[in-house]
Amino acid sequence: MATRDVKLLGILTSPYSNRVQIALNLKSIDYEFIEENLHHKSEFLLKSNPVLKKMPVLIHGDKPICESLLIVQYIDEAWTKGPSILPSDPYDRATARFWAAYIDDKWYPLFRELRLEREEGKAAVIEKIVEGLVLLEEVFGKGKAFFGGDSVGFLDIALGCYLGWLRVVETTVEVKLLTEAKTPELLGWAERFCANDAVKDVLPEPAKLIEFRRMRLARENVPAATR
Repeated sequence: MATRDVKLLGILTSPYSNRVQIALNLKSIDYEFIEENLHHKSEFLLKSNPVLKKMPVLIHGDKPICESLLIVQYIDEAWTKGPSILPSDPYDRATARFWAAYIDDKWYPLFRELRLEREEGKAAVIEKIVEGLVLLEEVFGKGKAFFGGDSVGFLDIALGCYLGWLRVVETTVEVKLLTEAKTPELLGWAERFCANDAVKDVLPEPAKLIEFRRMRLARENVPAATR
């Protein structure tokens, strides 16, 4: 597929944009990445996603597809060559979608809660984050390389896109979220996921994410005590 036919509007530090990048890489799809600005969104973006006005947006030909998980599913269905991203079994597909929704709607919002929480309340939020990881450890099970089995799949992408920000929390709060004691399977999974050819050049380094967050907080005038 020629680069001009596939464009991705997003931000390189966004886990949601990273999610789509990984899916495109898994399918070996050439694409043009168009970097957007959170505070000065382009007319192209606003025209492509006039309802939500959010990133990422995949442009396939002249058709825009919005919302990262929906985009990943679209990529899997539109490009049938290459490895499958979603499970072939209907029940397994529904289960993967369920846990992906849990990650986006229930688990990852705790990271924002942690960022806004004052020091005395951070421990309780961290405990909730770890509880979510323990739950996902049970979903992962044992004896597999990835959630999807022997290769990176839908749920791997759904959770794995957040590993950069997970490492930011581990660095800034000085706490280990993935541990041998509580989440040994996910600990090994995270290493394999980040080393995968489709992933390793996509996820930003923690230092870059920390600087991005610092600049965003400064723009939003968030009090230092909550950073």
